[in-house]
Amino acid sequence: MAIGQNQFGPALDEVLKRNGESRGAAGAAAHVDASLIGKIVKGTRKPSKEVMASTTKHYDDGQLYIAAAGEVTHGAFVPWLNNVDLHKSSVHLKTIEEIREALDSLMKAPITKTKDQLDEADLKQIKLTMMECVEAITALTHYVAVLCKEYCFSWMGAWKEHRAYLKSKKYVK
Repeated sequence: MAIGQNQFGPALDEVLKRNGESRGAAGAAAHVDASLIGKIVKGTRKPSKEVMASTTKHYDDGQLYIAAAGEVTHGAFVPWLNNVDLHKSSVHLKTIEEIREALDSLMKAPITKTKDQLDEADLKQIKLTMMECVEAITALTHYVAVLCKEYCFSWMGAWKEHRAYLKSKKYVK
């Protein structure tokens, strides 16, 4: 499966199983019939933006939001890690590791140089730093999703609170 292709269907299926809900319940939340939800889950039908918006809002699940973002951006977002230990302690330790690696790389990045001053080694370090940051973003995103699920925090609520903070600092309008 190509990156960004049908992340949403499997994520929705997991959320339904975790919540003990039927495809009919998801269909009701999305104002579509259960058969369409079944096709989305099986990967024979791409979810519309409206279905993704309705179901993410209804279930308020980090994994589902991450999958929807990946679907809409064609994979230019954090993928849901489905072959790793997502226990809160494991994710906590891995996140610390990834942040440290990113910080170490950030300290070596020659960003004070202009583009014309960079040599191949500098560009290689900048690319490495960028990739370490992407790994840290992936770890942090999963960390927040796992904590939201574990402690019944709202994924959307966390982002609304963050946006309000950014607005109060006048970082966004």
